[in-house]
Amino acid sequence: MTDSSNPDLDLDRALGFTIPARHARGRVIRVGPVLDTILAAHAYPPVIEALLAEALTLTALIGSTLKDTAGQLTLQTQSEQGVVRLLVCDYQGGELRGYVQYDADRLADAPADPTLFALFGKAYLAITFDLASSGERYQGIVPLDGDTLSQAAQSYFVQSEQIPTLVRTGFAKGPDGKCAAGGLLLQHLPEGEDGRERLHTKLDHPEWEHVAILGQTMSAGELADTSIPLETLIWRLFNEEDEVRVLGGVALTRGCRCTREHIISVLAKFPDEERAAMADDAGMIAVDCAFCSTVFPIRADTLAA
Repeated sequence: MTDSSNPDLDLDRALGFTIPARHARGRVIRVGPVLDTILAAHAYPPVIEALLAEALTLTALIGSTLKDTAGQLTLQTQSEQGVVRLLVCDYQGGELRGYVQYDADRLADAPADPTLFALFGKAYLAITFDLASSGERYQGIVPLDGDTLSQAAQSYFVQSEQIPTLVRTGFAKGPDGKCAAGGLLLQHLPEGEDGRERLHTKLDHPEWEHVAILGQTMSAGELADTSIPLETLIWRLFNEEDEVRVLGGVALTRGCRCTREHIISVLAKFPDEERAAMADDAGMIAVDCAFCSTVFPIRADTLAA
């Protein structure tokens, strides 16, 4: 992995593409400084760090497909008995955030390279789309099976949306401590789109099978290699196709909505006695944002006024 401090590298960007002759679409992303900023907010151990990096990559990969730019994509899973109690990430308009709550004692007793089951036990992955334009919410929930979160996300599309899908992710951390992650999402066009016949009426999908076989050759190392531009990744996979249309890219940033004004507006809705119970002896209410680990001190008497 190359030095991700180089500003010329292709980082914190999502890029879409279509393969018209194969009736397929795709998206590739790579996150670098944004990932470092999010992970730096908490001193995560390596196992949890890699897990959150994969979850953030999936969230950006899926969220950047939203046509509703004000819409939000949330990826969440939780467990009462596992090492990881809660993992939540969301994407909105290119802004990405996420965090993990975990049991340090249970993690210490876990294997050095724990499986997904060892981290969560029996759990489920929820993917939620909140569309700002219509106010509608769509949610799909699938078992957290397989070896990775990426496999669970792939199952979501196959089971919940019935769209043949391939998901790949990769994560790397350089000797300088800089992180980078990349992802690939390939999909057969949904039924009815661009005049396609309904998928369930077909016994096989030779066009899709060809695309999926090529997509499976993309390694995790290539996806996380910051020296390889996103356009090059697409070319490596599909350079023998007659036409590949590269769509507009989306810039990725670290986003957190924990402004002082927002926190004050939330606290102001509580009754006076509840706000008094939240305050310390000096009359200060300390609000800690779980996403960015920023503490906002708010004077209780200011809220009353």
